[in-house]
Amino acid sequence: MSGKPTLETLLERGLFASRWLMAPMYVGLVIALLALVVIFFQELFHVIPVLLSGNADAEDAILLALALIDLSLAGNLVLIVIFSGYENFVSKLDIGETEDRPSWMGTVDFSGLKMKLVASIVAISAIALLKAFLEASDKGATIDEAKMLWLVVIHLTFVVSGVLLALMDWLASLTDKH
Repeated sequence: MSGKPTLETLLERGLFASRWLMAPMYVGLVIALLALVVIFFQELFHVIPVLLSGNADAEDAILLALALIDLSLAGNLVLIVIFSGYENFVSKLDIGETEDRPSWMGTVDFSGLKMKLVASIVAISAIALLKAFLEASDKGATIDEAKMLWLVVIHLTFVVSGVLLALMDWLASLTDKH
C-alpha cells in the first residue's frame, strides 16, 4: 500500500480523470470542421456559375482560390488541434498503425502544437490580407484605408507573436531540462 492518505489518492485520481472534460470540446471542434466543409462547398458552388458565365476574370479565379485555401488552412488547423490536443491532454488515439495515419500524429507536443497553430494563423492572416488588397484593387472600388491599416497591423502582430514564440521555444530548448 502506498503511504498516501485515501483522500489524497481519491483527489489525484479525480483530477486525472477530469481531463475527460475536454473530450466534448474536441467533438465540438469536429462539428466546427464540418461547418468549414459546408462553407467551403458553398463558396465553391456560389462562384462556379460566375466563372463559367464568361464574366469572370483571372482576379475572380484568384480570389476563389484564396478563399478555398483559407478555408482549407483553417480546417487543417482545427484537425491539428483536435488530434494533438486530444493526444496531449486526454488520451492516446488507439487507431493502430494504419497506412492512413499521418506521420506527425503522436509526435506533436504542446510546443510543436503551438508553433503549428501560430504558423497557420499567420498564413490565414496573410491570405485575408492578400484578398483584401486584391478586392481593393478592383476597378472602381473604394479603398477603406483604416480597414487596410488594421489588417496590416493585425497581420504583423501575428508575425511578431510567432517569431517571439519561436524564440521563447528556442531559448527554452537551450536550458537544462528540469
